[in-house]
Amino acid sequence: MSAVRDNQVVVIEKSRRTGISWAASFIADLTAATAPAAGGSDVFYIGYNLEMAREFIDYCADHAKAMQQAAARVHESFWNDPDKEEADIKVFRIDFGSGNKVLALPSRPRALRGMQGLVIIDEAAFHDNLDELLKAALALLMWGGKVLVISTHNGDTNPFNTLVTDARAGRKPYHVMRLTLDDALRDGLYRKICEQTGKSWSVEAERAWRDELFANYGEAAAEELECIPSAGTGAYLPLALIEARAETDIPVVRWGCDSGFVLLDERLRQAEADVFIHEQLAPLLAGLDGNTPHVFGVDFGRSGDLTVIWLLALGQKMERRTQLVVELRNVPFEQQRQILHHILDATPLLRAGALDGRGNGQYLAEVTVQRYGSRIEAVMLSESWYRENMPPMKAAFEDGLITLPQDREIVDDLRALTLVRGVARVPEGRTTGSTGKRHGDAAVALALAYAASRATPLEYGYTPVPLPWTQGNGSGLHDTAQDEERRDRLGPGANEFGILGKVMF
Repeated sequence: MSAVRDNQVVVIEKSRRTGISWAASFIADLTAATAPAAGGSDVFYIGYNLEMAREFIDYCADHAKAMQQAAARVHESFWNDPDKEEADIKVFRIDFGSGNKVLALPSRPRALRGMQGLVIIDEAAFHDNLDELLKAALALLMWGGKVLVISTHNGDTNPFNTLVTDARAGRKPYHVMRLTLDDALRDGLYRKICEQTGKSWSVEAERAWRDELFANYGEAAAEELECIPSAGTGAYLPLALIEARAETDIPVVRWGCDSGFVLLDERLRQAEADVFIHEQLAPLLAGLDGNTPHVFGVDFGRSGDLTVIWLLALGQKMERRTQLVVELRNVPFEQQRQILHHILDATPLLRAGALDGRGNGQYLAEVTVQRYGSRIEAVMLSESWYRENMPPMKAAFEDGLITLPQDREIVDDLRALTLVRGVARVPEGRTTGSTGKRHGDAAVALALAYAASRATPLEYGYTPVPLPWTQGNGSGLHDTAQDEERRDRLGPGANEFGILGKVMF
């Protein structure tokens, strides 16, 4: 009820038989039983067949009786569709003492003409013309109406899945909720079933019931019980769309180390990395716009996969322009830190960043968060993370709000994104690039950078604290070898006043 109260449009993707329609009928009664002056309104329920409409109205009648609300009996009447030559269509209605009504209408856009209130579209994926029905329902928002859309999935190309994807991508300002069978079980679904059927509940019985249900559905279980639309095949980002966002002047810098590099003395490894930094990266970093905020993403790899560092600039119109992509292959942990932190130190107006925090990537993520603060996020990549963050990135491709390098291997990484269980991600298989194996590394780095670009880090201030060796010395730090070593250890944020905080924008 709170989601409907707080949002104009709510979209719920659900498992079969989890009681959402029953809960929606309770919302309908509460809305219709409340006086208009207190926020109540008429309610219009639209299912895709007559049986659904009758069942919903019966639910409403039961709730009204339980709430002791003044409601007349269920009325049956007929609605005539002027576009059809068929017989009149039966509709059901309950009138409340508040003056409002709950009306079960046919799945016809015209049926909502002249209406005002809360519209509930049930099993939306199975309506014949959902797009037109939604257009008619959304017209009610102009005068304070609300829309609740509920459905099980019916394929990844269905208009309902498009609606869910658009809402998650931010194209539509709708509130999305997701209720799988497992979610319902955690909320007591099987306990209620046992209560209604007279069975004894136990953890073992619930687990056996769930397993049997999944076995009965077979391949359809993902869509019917886990809210994963079926038939998800093919590339998530079409090649034509990727190529349309590629630009020739965006640099991609690659550096790889042989297997013996990690055994070199630390000073030699640092010196080699410094040469790479100053020859390959420093000129590019010096050209960054000092008045533009920047964000970054890092997908980590050590001996197998690549580490990819993706730097984005946030344009005035919130377009994400790629400034630099760095690929590191077989580079030791410390040199990865050395290179990444040099890039970040040299990046103007660094707003936020996101790093792959799984496995070996946890080290690089941890030391980066320690150095640059809470504007940096260590991300544990998961199905839920991809579900929430890939649609907005795809929307940026479709809306022309992102640029990327015109680079074959990066394009191949982006093409590797596919729908797995209804969620865009990189599948298990690997491809081969000019420098070795790849696993969609650049695609993940871009997704992390794009997620960072949507973050909202807070600004903070600080009061500088003098370092111990500056006490009594009004002229600042001593220029001794020991003090030089201290400053090197503390990093670029140290001066005669102490450690300077990194201001977030």
